[in-house]
Amino acid sequence: MKRLLITGAAGALGRALRPRLALLAETIRLADIAPADVTGPNEEWMHCDLAEPWAVYAMVAGCDGIVHLGGISVERPFDEVVTGNIVGLYNLYEAARAHGLPRIIFASSNHTIGYYPQTDRLGPDAPFRPDGLYGVSKCFGESLARLYFDKFGQETALVRIGSCTTEPMDHRMLSTWFSHGDFASLIEAAFRSPVLGCPVIWGVSANDSCWWDNSHLAWLGWRAKDNAEAWREKIETNVAKPTLDKSMARFQGGAFTDNPIFKE
Repeated sequence: MKRLLITGAAGALGRALRPRLALLAETIRLADIAPADVTGPNEEWMHCDLAEPWAVYAMVAGCDGIVHLGGISVERPFDEVVTGNIVGLYNLYEAARAHGLPRIIFASSNHTIGYYPQTDRLGPDAPFRPDGLYGVSKCFGESLARLYFDKFGQETALVRIGSCTTEPMDHRMLSTWFSHGDFASLIEAAFRSPVLGCPVIWGVSANDSCWWDNSHLAWLGWRAKDNAEAWREKIETNVAKPTLDKSMARFQGGAFTDNPIFKE
């Protein structure tokens, strides 16, 4: 690619992925509403509020691919979720349509299905069971991406991220952990594929106790390599295991199911 856009580049996940994606394009365009350090030799910076259509239009101009990490990433009041994850995503897809339909990696979430019990193993066709307004916004995002694929041919990888951290930190993450390396290799595979379509992809590493089935992705040529099991002894030694009546042991969305509807 000539230019790859990473939105939400100032966030923790954006900062972790930037060096891993540097070789995918001649120029990496970093965008966020917050300031970010531009340190890579092929990085450029754009300030952008996703709620501003013309700012998003300018951000997407000249880009051959988009890794969309921007928006609200946790449970927040409704107005914030709507602005960042619904209005902002609509603006992104309209900008992409205006600029030749660059392929998009959409950071969706396991919180689209957070109310499934941890005893269930889910495929990509499991109906939504969001665990909060944040999860609802990601359900909207996946539906919007599907609309733009069916109506305009806009290709998107819908990556339902589990827990994308440096290492798993609790018992739930032994099932949901998604290493930075596995996410970066998935992004590379999605851009490399001659045809992508609009697949649901579970954003999870090759964990022994995983709840999610990615066997439908053989055609993509991607397989996760890391495994949370390497941290099991550390977690079991240092982290108290939740009792079976707690959300962290009952629901795939964990503690998100405990959140109220936040108000301003």
